[in-house]
Amino acid sequence: MSPLLASDSPQVTPAPGGSTPVQSAPEWWRGAAIYQIYPRSFQDTNGDGVGDLPGITAHLPYVADLGVDAIWISPFFTSPMKDFGYDVSNYRDVDPTFGTLADFDQLVAEAHRLGLKVLIDQVLSHSSDQHAWFKESRTNRTNPKADWYVWAEARPDGTPPNNWQSVFGGSAWSWEPRRRQYFMHNFLESQPDLNFHHEAVQAQVLEEVAFWMKRGVDGFRFDACNFHFHDRKLRNNPPARYNKLELSTVQEGNPYGCQIHRYDKSRPENLPFLKRLRSLMDQYGVMSVGEVGDEGALATMAEYTADGDKLHMAYGFSLFTEEFSAARIRSVVQDYERLIRPGGGWGCWSLSNHDCVRVVTRWGKGIDDPAFAKLLVAVLGSLRGSFCIYQGEELALPQAEVPYDRLIDPYGITFWPDFKGRDGCRTPMPWTAEQPWGGFSTVEPWLPMYPDHLSRAVATQALNPDSVLHFYQQFLAWRKASAALRTGSIHFYRSPEPILALRREADGERILAAFNLSPQEIQYTLPAPVQPMAGHGLNAGRLEGRTLHLPPWGGFFGRLA
Repeated sequence: MSPLLASDSPQVTPAPGGSTPVQSAPEWWRGAAIYQIYPRSFQDTNGDGVGDLPGITAHLPYVADLGVDAIWISPFFTSPMKDFGYDVSNYRDVDPTFGTLADFDQLVAEAHRLGLKVLIDQVLSHSSDQHAWFKESRTNRTNPKADWYVWAEARPDGTPPNNWQSVFGGSAWSWEPRRRQYFMHNFLESQPDLNFHHEAVQAQVLEEVAFWMKRGVDGFRFDACNFHFHDRKLRNNPPARYNKLELSTVQEGNPYGCQIHRYDKSRPENLPFLKRLRSLMDQYGVMSVGEVGDEGALATMAEYTADGDKLHMAYGFSLFTEEFSAARIRSVVQDYERLIRPGGGWGCWSLSNHDCVRVVTRWGKGIDDPAFAKLLVAVLGSLRGSFCIYQGEELALPQAEVPYDRLIDPYGITFWPDFKGRDGCRTPMPWTAEQPWGGFSTVEPWLPMYPDHLSRAVATQALNPDSVLHFYQQFLAWRKASAALRTGSIHFYRSPEPILALRREADGERILAAFNLSPQEIQYTLPAPVQPMAGHGLNAGRLEGRTLHLPPWGGFFGRLA
């Protein structure tokens, strides 16, 4: 594998209006490995310090060589960037920071040429306050868009209509003097929530989704998809017993965690809308994965993927916790499996993304051992479901330390120093070890290049056959050939910490996997005789009869009779 750098950008001529989706099995997404790209930090090709769509296109051969099935691109739409693209002011265009629609068409065409599917983020629950819809809606109570957002009267004393809190801190309500009403925002004040109870809003957002399907995308990652609807009666949320939610970025000290969010999200009215959304996607043969952030995330994930008429997959934060143990991983997957209905329910697991501390730091807690990073992806790829790899995980990048004077994330600035925000997981990709910006840009990047990342750069690891990068390539290729690991059933064996042991089976293939989640050698008696499997790349130790001697961070795969 030789990494393709930005200077080697391929010349691609896209089909008019987009590109035809890659032809493959209708349910290609089951068991797929998806590579998440955060465009601001992937590759800058125009020298402004911010990554762009041509930068993604330039590195698609690198992504294809990694062995994934698809890419997921975080938002690149027109935006004032108050929340770095998750505040959309035009759903049908590319922000000039990232390029043009022609650049997007070129990206899709090149991805399809390389056999990669393309998923894009859709942020439907809210827009930017700079969107034309909101600019009109906020002017008065009688304009054509007056009911397109969530507006409410103040209480008699002038305070907000209820106790709902914003994920980013403070009340979820802000005052608009022209209407003499409050508007709702689950996130930043500049991200007003759309009113999905209004039929015209539902119809319009479906048109926005159709625009991108016509341009050839293969799927969507629907951001905050359980936030679409709110309680019409605006009832107060009840208090939570513990300030601990299944949201990756809600920390202690944030009042959002002091409530059970019964009325401001995950409302039953969302199910009919998800059915409408699925019906539209089925017309184009497009798939979906919905992000679910909720106290009962696993139950909501199961509900949203049930019966084959809503989302194809659901994506939660249950593995984004600080706890790293076999019991935690086992319980999350088992709980989800118990909740899903026969014929439905498909999870999409992840260990990191653009909103949480990188996993080698969060779970490693100071461990700097390539074997640990290799183990993590092997575990992730052995769970039942599809899975996402966040850019840089294949390099074992740790969380970057961003000094306070370089912080950009408003969430981190608000809760500093207890919570440093999300900038530390969003720093630029290190393509080469060259100082000062690692091949990401020719100028100072929007976030600093973390010095400790340079030694783990793509070009450096590409030359080392024992690197984490080479392991990802080997393991993903090996896994792709296994029906059991991609789509099979799962059963967890009872095993003591730190052993995670499971069985996957499909089409007559039965695989037993055992992982040592510790830095010490461990002995484990296998529950059944197996034939050891080779080619996965993990250090499997030695097998004596049914006694397995697993090395630190080791993993074993065996074929069951």
